[in-house]
Amino acid sequence: MPGTLVVSFPLNAADRAIVAAAIADAGDITYLADCDDTARADALRGADVLFAANTARELRPGEAALLANARLIQFMPAGIDFIPMGDLPEGVPVASNAGAYAEPMAEHAVAMALAAAKRLIVEHKNLAQGAFNQQASNRMLHGAVCGVLGFGAIGVATARLLRAFGMQIHAINRRGSTDAEVDWIATPDRLDDLLANADVLVISTPLTRATETLIGARELQRMKPDAILINLARGEIIDEAALFAHLQSHPQFTACIDAWWIEPVRHGRFAMNHPFMDLPNVIGSPHNSASVSATRPAGLRRAAENCRRALRGETPLNLVGAGDRYL
Repeated sequence: MPGTLVVSFPLNAADRAIVAAAIADAGDITYLADCDDTARADALRGADVLFAANTARELRPGEAALLANARLIQFMPAGIDFIPMGDLPEGVPVASNAGAYAEPMAEHAVAMALAAAKRLIVEHKNLAQGAFNQQASNRMLHGAVCGVLGFGAIGVATARLLRAFGMQIHAINRRGSTDAEVDWIATPDRLDDLLANADVLVISTPLTRATETLIGARELQRMKPDAILINLARGEIIDEAALFAHLQSHPQFTACIDAWWIEPVRHGRFAMNHPFMDLPNVIGSPHNSASVSATRPAGLRRAAENCRRALRGETPLNLVGAGDRYL
């Protein structure tokens, strides 16, 4: 018997067509945007699956409790640390859209690694000031070690691209194992080994209570003095003050920052507590690693397909455990 999918965020006609194609005959679809107050309450009460972008913004006071019998609450974003999970009914499974934007984010990581290794930003600025540093040494990625902290879909996609440059891949995930091609993989208790060996460190782990400020002054000191650190995940995984101080004292160390500590989507504004962009060994981007035109349809389809799994009684992907919830 088909279930009922309730979508709590607005979608245009093209987006609705993607959702409809993904759900197919697994269930009926109701959009809260089309409902009056009475129909809205009835829809949430009868939802087998809720598909949301941010329940804190889309559900009215008291509405979350109406989802007590739902099989799944599926979120559109890959990272959902900024959504208060404690407001949702206890016992209802929650899934993120983890890995939905892995391919463009992996390309972004490679672009940052190359820009840092080849000194592109530094020498561009030098040329603009009339300095032609042809003999200034840059670096090769070939033969170097790429460490990946958080070897999920984003980490795997990044490793696949960097392996093509001849890099060795060292990785950490919770299982300490993977089907992907790596040279070394371990569990988080081996973080010190990963840090010590990485020429390029890619951070792609979710923000949880366990990963908050996981990289502090001690961990940065474990890294090579000329390492390249790339953060695609969340700023809060790195101690902001510690990173700034490390960059000041280690001019050959480069931080490539796509994920910042205070950002508009999660905090309503952008701010830095330290002037990172004044440092020559920082490459910054406005957390736009996933901002590729093709990512929204692909991400929408992947999330909707997970909704279909739940509607069909199958086990959904990317379930978020209680220990992985940040708020």
